[in-house]
Amino acid sequence: MKLEIHRILKFNQLSGNLPPELGNLHQLERLILSSNYFTGNLPATYAKLTKLKQIRLCDNQFSGPIPDFIQSWTSLDRMVMQGSGLSGPIPSGISYLKNLTDLRITDLKGPDSPFPQLINLTVVDTLVLRSCNLIGTVPEYFGNITTLRSLDLSYNKLSGQIPNTLGVLEDINLLYLTGNLFTGPLPNWIARPDYTDLSYNNLSIENPEQLTCQQGTVNLFSSSSKRSNLGMVSCLGNNGCPKHSYSLHINCGGKSVTSNKSLTYDDDSYEVGPASFHLSGSNWALSNTGHFFDTGLKVDYYTWSNKTNLAMENAELYTDARVSPLSLTYYGFCLGNGNYTVNLHFAEIMFTDDQTYTSLGRRIFDIYIQGRLVLKDFNIAKEAGGVGKAIIKKFTAIVTNNNLEIRLHWAGKGTTGLPFDSVYGPLISAISVDP
Repeated sequence: MKLEIHRILKFNQLSGNLPPELGNLHQLERLILSSNYFTGNLPATYAKLTKLKQIRLCDNQFSGPIPDFIQSWTSLDRMVMQGSGLSGPIPSGISYLKNLTDLRITDLKGPDSPFPQLINLTVVDTLVLRSCNLIGTVPEYFGNITTLRSLDLSYNKLSGQIPNTLGVLEDINLLYLTGNLFTGPLPNWIARPDYTDLSYNNLSIENPEQLTCQQGTVNLFSSSSKRSNLGMVSCLGNNGCPKHSYSLHINCGGKSVTSNKSLTYDDDSYEVGPASFHLSGSNWALSNTGHFFDTGLKVDYYTWSNKTNLAMENAELYTDARVSPLSLTYYGFCLGNGNYTVNLHFAEIMFTDDQTYTSLGRRIFDIYIQGRLVLKDFNIAKEAGGVGKAIIKKFTAIVTNNNLEIRLHWAGKGTTGLPFDSVYGPLISAISVDP
């Protein structure tokens, strides 16, 4: 008789080191520790948990490397370590975990490391190795993992050409290679997955027909090492700027509105998808990367509307918001060069404040301006003093080549299942940029 099968402690705000005694529960099959404040190393006694089928260590404050003893968890079919605090490299013993169908490791600390040996993972369906400090080329053997449906290798330092063996994967629907150092031409099969994101790479795209920021369901924003004659990302072309603007106002996720200061904020209600670029009718564009894994919703959402009355100044700016599962970029172009004040408007409109379990949600993300990290681990509700309250974060930006880039990025931290599955990642209400 099995006395202990599952240990689920997610979203409990527990802290301290994990108890070594947990390793004595030899029949344990599920260990879910996500979204707590656990610290320290994973105890060596956990090597004895050989019956584990699922382990989730997301959103914690662990330290030390991913232990070599994970190779003893040969019964695992699901391993999720997103924003755990652990360091790389990914142990070579991961190749022993042949039953894995879902492997997600992200946001590792530590030095650069070569791609882990995954050739034996022949039944994996979802593979996410994002922000793991991986260098070198992508292995050719990925073409033999015919079960792959989702592959995310974004925000590493992977280089070389995109392997053509990925093009033979008939069932793949999500391919994220964002934020790497890939070079060479655009593969002729690249539109075969349902969604592909190649933004932020160094590809050599010479064909004029491919010099677009969106090719079908392929996001090519800033995917080339070239710049236009105007200093813009090359996919926007060399059409020139009829005139320079000295301000930018966007109602993120909502229709055009006019604030009580008589400022008109542009419409940003356009629907985007998991790998999308959208050029506005004004002097800005947006790029979105990411898919909500584990969602209980029928379709992904990329905007959200508040369901209650908001008691704040300029409430119309906070009624709607743009949301992203991973990375959201707003790109202003044809701006006059000089110093600007960037005001980013936020209000948390997805969590509750009713002191119930669902009010324990935490949204945490990073903010980059002009490619520089200006705010790490930003928590809207915490800084605003609660949900449904406005907070404006002010930054200074220097525009030297007539463009301004604002990027919001999820680094694996915060809850992911409150008040329902797939609530995480950046959320922004409005943007105002003025000299």
